Amino acid sequence: METRRLVHPEHYAGLSGEELRKHFLVEDLFTPGEVKLVHWEGERTIIGSAVPRSTPLPLVSPEGIKAGHFSDRREIGVANLGAAGGTVTVGGQTHALGPRDFLYIAKGSDNVVFASDRADAPAHFYLVSHPAHAAHPTSLIPQADAETVTIGTAAGASVRTLRRYIHPRGARSCQLVMGYTDLQTGSVWNTMPPHTHTRRTEIYLYFDMDPGAVAFHFMGPPEDTKHIVVRNFQAVLSPAWSMHFGAATSRYAFVWSMGGENQEFEDMHGVALDRLR
Repeated sequence: METRRLVHPEHYAGLSGEELRKHFLVEDLFTPGEVKLVHWEGERTIIGSAVPRSTPLPLVSPEGIKAGHFSDRREIGVANLGAAGGTVTVGGQTHALGPRDFLYIAKGSDNVVFASDRADAPAHFYLVSHPAHAAHPTSLIPQADAETVTIGTAAGASVRTLRRYIHPRGARSCQLVMGYTDLQTGSVWNTMPPHTHTRRTEIYLYFDMDPGAVAFHFMGPPEDTKHIVVRNFQAVLSPAWSMHFGAATSRYAFVWSMGGENQEFEDMHGVALDRLR
């Protein structure tokens, strides 16, 4: 399991493009036939992936968390971002996840195993985990059951459909809030106007991008904006002091996940565009 350290905003101010990518961009997260994990010190978050082919992949507890099972003290959100279905077995119970279905896995769960329905079209399971203080029920959330709202404007090239899966009105959790946003064709801007929320960190995982497309993810305090070039199935770590918004060369989708002091989606500090530098 790789570990990423926290970056102070004064340190951020002097980072080069290469250093920004080193600290905040997770590039090679999805590898066929493997489980990969990245620990980020922000809220002690772990993100990861499982891309099983013909052989199921167990979620093994890494040495860094000192636990018998990965979920002994952690909750997990899982999203299937592949083109075909797969299963996640938790403590002997198997949950079938179609494309864009999510699963919440409770603290205290054991023997988590990922499998694909088709070896030639493997499921791409994306994982986000935070420490948990209570055991909420393990819950499968199909895409059709996600809380869904369309926001943005065509004039602002920002029409997008937001789907909430793990949140106070959906699958309950201790601190994890998770869902994804789909941009309509012709729209490129996400999370516009930008904002920060100092009580939570956030992670964006960009996916469903056209071949050769790139996204420009903007970050930093409003008066010192920098960008990272992001490609399909890459993630950006966003500390609590940083904005997080972006645009791409064509439509795309992104999974957003948050963890921290509260779970109020609307608890944010809007940033007026005239502040951006």
